[in-house]
Amino acid sequence: MANKQAKKALEQFKMEAANEVGVNLQQGYNGDLTARQAGSIGGQMVKKMIESYEQNMQK
Repeated sequence: MANKQAKKALEQFKMEAANEVGVNLQQGYNGDLTARQAGSIGGQMVKKMIESYEQNMQK
C-alpha cells in the first residue's frame, strides 16, 4: 500500500516539475523526450527536494 502511494506521489511531483519547466509530459511512455527535457525535469525535482529539505532544517 505504501509503495503505491509513494509511486503516485512521485509521479505527481514529476508532472508538476515538468509543468514548471515547460515540458509537456504525458502519463505513461515518454520516450520521445530529448535528454535536455528529461534532464530539466530531473533537475527541477532535485531543486525542489533541496529547497524542501532546507526549509525543514530551519524548523
